Amino acid sequence: MSEVGIVLISGLFILLLMGVPIAFTLGILTAVGLWMADFDQMILVQRLLAGSAVTSLIAIPGFILAGDLMTAGGLSRRLVRIASSLFGHFTGGLSMSTVAAGTFFGAISGSAPATTAAVGSIMINELEQRGYSRGYGAALATSIGPLGQMIPPSIPMIIWGVLAEESISKLFLAGVVPGLLAAGGFCVVSVLYARKHKIQPEKRPSGRDVLKALREGFWAIMAPVVILGGIYGGVFTPTEASMVGALYSLVIGLYVYKDLQWKALPGILMGSLRTTTVIMFIIVVAYGFAWVIASEQIPSQISDVLLSLTSNPFVLLLLINLMLLVLGAIMDTVSAMVILSGVLISVGLQIGLDPIQLGAMVVINFAVGMVTPPLGYSLFVASSISGLKVEQVARHLWPFLVVLLAVVALVAYVPAVTLWLPGLVG
Repeated sequence: MSEVGIVLISGLFILLLMGVPIAFTLGILTAVGLWMADFDQMILVQRLLAGSAVTSLIAIPGFILAGDLMTAGGLSRRLVRIASSLFGHFTGGLSMSTVAAGTFFGAISGSAPATTAAVGSIMINELEQRGYSRGYGAALATSIGPLGQMIPPSIPMIIWGVLAEESISKLFLAGVVPGLLAAGGFCVVSVLYARKHKIQPEKRPSGRDVLKALREGFWAIMAPVVILGGIYGGVFTPTEASMVGALYSLVIGLYVYKDLQWKALPGILMGSLRTTTVIMFIIVVAYGFAWVIASEQIPSQISDVLLSLTSNPFVLLLLINLMLLVLGAIMDTVSAMVILSGVLISVGLQIGLDPIQLGAMVVINFAVGMVTPPLGYSLFVASSISGLKVEQVARHLWPFLVVLLAVVALVAYVPAVTLWLPGLVG
């Protein structure tokens, strides 16, 4: 590896261990790399401008705002009510209702922490009142968060599509089956937990009650239909869909459900803006870092090292997934994807891994990182909502982690799990 490459890689670990924010770390290292390689420092400015000019990134603030407006506008609460009326009378039904609500909300927000916050704030108390332990409820709310990153529209899928220059629509579709498999696994855990702790199911609702819940929540159910139907029906692009989703959530919250007030909009917009700014700042600075890394051919050098360890694709995939799981637990998703994209794409090409399967594998591995300490954002959100310590929530996570790890294995070793649906629609 070149002298520049050694400085960049070692500097990355040193600055991160020192606690320097990832955006500043990447900016500093980009400037250092350009200076060492005797490039014009104006390249840094050019790369920052290039990173900010990627139109696909406009979808990120749109979906973030749509999720925030859904929560404030009462759409998420009505989704929970529908799920409870449909599943509550089964064994483990209230727990399954939580999973179903998380699946629906994930199909709009595209964010793991947002899914945990929206559904967990309603369901953790409900689960405890029905005999579930508070720790279990918080762990369940934590675990449904990754569904927001698997099921389209997924913000990490958008970011990976931009970094890898792959079809965002195909990446969206690649996450559908893994997301539904994870949701199904969580439902199995729900049933087993209810049987073990002898939790009685809810009273079967009357047909009138179910119809009432469906009628009241009709516009909430229509949100993912409008967004995803528009994308795959060719009506609008994923970027346009994010804006449609935000506008839809705004109109329904203000004028149909009337849970959203005009005076609340500035606070909601500022919250969405803060989240968007952090993500976009990292991505824009990362463009400069990625350019320097690529110019030094560091991704191909690292991939050569990995390939020298073993020529067995099965073992190599195992090593890659273990690396992704570890990094997902200690780094935020955006930073990790930005840093690793060049290496992973290079390795994937050399072992013949389909780019769409690779993207889904990366995103789902990092989704698991959302529930694991020390940097599990969904875990922290659920801990805050429930009032429990992180370790109290983590103690109940293991059955859900088993499900998520099983999904990771299927995505890595069974290509049809991620490629069947994109191939069918394509």
